Amino acid sequence: MSTPAQLEGNQLYVVTSDHMSRGRILAGRGLVWGAALLLLVMVVIQALRENESISFGFETWRPVLYAYAFWAVCLCIGQVLTRGEQGKRALFVLPGVLFVVSMVIFPILFGIYISLTDWNLSSLTGRKFNGVDNFVQMAGDPFYWNALKNMAYYVLAISVEYAIAFGLALLLNAQIRARKFFRVAFLLPLMLSPVAVSWMVGKSMMEIRFGPLANLGRFLGWETPSFFGTAEIARLTMMVMDAWTFIPFMMIMLLAGLQALPKDVVEAAKVDGASRWTTFWHVTFPLMLPVSITAILIRIIFKLKLADIIINVTAGGPGGATDSVTSFIFREYRDRSNVGYGTLLAMVYLVLIIVFITLLLKLVRRWMRQSY
Repeated sequence: MSTPAQLEGNQLYVVTSDHMSRGRILAGRGLVWGAALLLLVMVVIQALRENESISFGFETWRPVLYAYAFWAVCLCIGQVLTRGEQGKRALFVLPGVLFVVSMVIFPILFGIYISLTDWNLSSLTGRKFNGVDNFVQMAGDPFYWNALKNMAYYVLAISVEYAIAFGLALLLNAQIRARKFFRVAFLLPLMLSPVAVSWMVGKSMMEIRFGPLANLGRFLGWETPSFFGTAEIARLTMMVMDAWTFIPFMMIMLLAGLQALPKDVVEAAKVDGASRWTTFWHVTFPLMLPVSITAILIRIIFKLKLADIIINVTAGGPGGATDSVTSFIFREYRDRSNVGYGTLLAMVYLVLIIVFITLLLKLVRRWMRQSY
């Protein structure tokens, strides 16, 4: 360590490694590896007991959790014993990392294990390891692939939602009468729960016999105004209901971006004689690209979780035409009690989402570099 005399006149103090004794380093490493070995032994014993390979063990996984907490404490102490001052600095980050591991990594590993088992809650045989049988079932499941296809339609519909949200944001950013009232009114759908929207709109206003929207359809010449009778109309109705709920979210983000634009750039375009359309397309829209991309990406994340409106209104019907992947997985759990297969579908969907979002972010970054 540096002495006070060495630090005199040095305004930037860089922490260097302490001179650690060999015994202290060995004690720190022994403490960490000993706790890790204890944790590993307890995990193996509990796993073997769960598979009925051995008769002894623990009733629950709670002792393994205690062993993990003990290992985490030993790891923090070991960092100080082996690295000194730098180890103390690592303590500011290490507890957060360990918490993320316990709350994210462990459930994912447990989910992977469950996805490789045949576990139906209505069966008397309990959970059994079945290897890749769930993958084979998924490959031949037309309803799951249909749900993935529907998700592609739902995600593509965001382009229309973005155009509507941008138009509303431009309208509310203009000097119109009752602008504050319309800002609050347009935000009302976002304040409602999707479950409330599904019952208020899907179950009531679109009800084929007495719903006001159905009566309006009859008045306009639609003989059988069934919003959920055919695959195409039902899917379009789901898109409209979900868009009505979340367009205000994109609108408020775009409105905030419009209000943050530098006024001098827009005024300079007007002085140069640019029309409104030219000003929008060559000045406003390019400056709004970062906000637009952020709003679209967040909306995609919300769209990939679409389930509540579908579950409450159509339950995926007719014939799976409105199913999203999330609603289909939900029915695998609730209606069929198929925990193993449902977990596999969720894990595969998680991988697809990670790959899709990663590729999308790379394409966006490349496009933004080329645009700017």
